[in-house]
Amino acid sequence: MKPEQAKAEVIRYWMEKAYESLESAKSEHKANRLSFAVNRAYYACFYAASSVLMEQGEKFNKHTGVRSGIHRSLVKTGLIDISLGKFYDLLFDSRQRGDYQELVEFSDAEVQEAIFKAQEFIDIMTVLLEKIPSEQATGEGFKKEH
Repeated sequence: MKPEQAKAEVIRYWMEKAYESLESAKSEHKANRLSFAVNRAYYACFYAASSVLMEQGEKFNKHTGVRSGIHRSLVKTGLIDISLGKFYDLLFDSRQRGDYQELVEFSDAEVQEAIFKAQEFIDIMTVLLEKIPSEQATGEGFKKEH
């Protein structure tokens, strides 16, 4: 398999994971497992953003690298609105709190909003994947978070 084909396959895989994670967030919400719903909504956005960043020739080893990449490569360049970057930050922090802090609870309204905005985020990432010019995605290695 050629490098560009392998890259396209990984991008497709991450987007598939994004949609699966979003569906999982909805299921967790329906079952009133709100912290797990937030976790899955975050991962849906994480996978979608990772796909777009990879299409641009960037790959990160850490969640903080993806977060920085969103702001540097998508927000600052005008590919996405700053509100999406702020939403990702909020979801990142919420997932961290829900996964690692004791006695954290999310309201039903917070979770509904997170899932709704995660859907918007993924939709925008999908559009970006279709619009990113192939010359922007060189495929010559990846930037890595150290």
